[in-house]
Amino acid sequence: MIVQHTLPNGVRVVAEQIPYVRSVALGLWVGAGSRHESEEDNGISHFIEHMLFKGTRKRTARQLAEAFDEIGGQVNAFTSKEMTCYYAKVLDQHFPIALDILADMFFESTFAEGEIAKEQKVIVEEIRMVEDTPDDLIHDLLSSVALKNHPLGYPILGSESNVRSFDRGRLLSYRDRYYRPDNLVIALAGHLPDDFMSLVESYFASFTSEQPVEVKQTPSFSHEVITRQKQTEQTHLCLGLPGVSLADERIYPFILLNNILGGNMSSRLFQEIREERGLAYSVYSYHSAYRDCGLFAVYAGTAHGQEEEVTDLILRILEDVRENGVTESELKKAKEQMKGSMMLGLESTSNRMSRLGKNELLLGRHLTLDEMVARVEDITLEDVRTIAREIFSQPLSMALISPSGNIPASYGRDRLV
Repeated sequence: MIVQHTLPNGVRVVAEQIPYVRSVALGLWVGAGSRHESEEDNGISHFIEHMLFKGTRKRTARQLAEAFDEIGGQVNAFTSKEMTCYYAKVLDQHFPIALDILADMFFESTFAEGEIAKEQKVIVEEIRMVEDTPDDLIHDLLSSVALKNHPLGYPILGSESNVRSFDRGRLLSYRDRYYRPDNLVIALAGHLPDDFMSLVESYFASFTSEQPVEVKQTPSFSHEVITRQKQTEQTHLCLGLPGVSLADERIYPFILLNNILGGNMSSRLFQEIREERGLAYSVYSYHSAYRDCGLFAVYAGTAHGQEEEVTDLILRILEDVRENGVTESELKKAKEQMKGSMMLGLESTSNRMSRLGKNELLLGRHLTLDEMVARVEDITLEDVRTIAREIFSQPLSMALISPSGNIPASYGRDRLV
């Protein structure tokens, strides 16, 4: 059973009691990501995430790491476009200790100047690692051109110049703006103690802030091309189209459509481009859904000189689905895959906690497994074909990395219209 409770200060707590497991997963979910940043502050959400592991008034960075090792637990964090999450997984008996450590990191991190200087170098190396990994970099490039002039198009890590410019004052100012009670969700899943809510309240009920959260506008989709000349062994390309938002009811048929197109080894893109023609080792599609919009993309890495054929094949496959829809057998298989993924994911307390945190922070609602399965089962061939017609009848954006930087002649931003 899911328990939802809002503290008087606005902090939301959402928990799922699972009495038959011996672990607890807990996460602090903050509505602060790259979409909340200015161009000058791009990368600051991710930088703050790093700094919360660099020492508090009670614990050094080493002591924070050792505290979880001593109880056999796991702790980590991530920053995305719309959120930052600090999470841990421990044995149920160690839940109070884990909560104490995460609260200490959240409230008492010192942001010491020496640690900031060290972390600047670490994150610069992280940025350079992405630059040296074209099959990662290509997705940042696509976002930058497809969601042009909007913070959702910014890279999560930021730029080297930005990272080097961050000082303690700017970090604390940004933290205070977004790390506030009404922008925080505490998600818990597992074998929780009977007094778990009292424990949470003892740490977070006195959390206060008077700064308003800034509302960011919805981006518009840009139908443009970005290329990067780079000495690579393959040509890497991404084609992008507008997707649907997390709150859009059409997200369920669109997820099925993505699975059929390029979400697994039996998908059309994988079978046609890799298995039938041997033109790529890695080829797939994905859909990034945000609070108010989405981005659908197809990626392929292929030998130099084959990008013309690969691009043409991708567009032909999208055009075929738009005009002719998908088959009954494809839809049935995609439904079973989606249901299986949802059900298997619920066997992990970490996955359950993550689902609770994301849904509460971005949607403010929670569907039961039965409700989600029912929605999947109700999807028809016409539902999938309707969303395919709508999405695949729009101009494209494109990102490409290769030694020449030449755009394939088979690409045309108006090709699908």
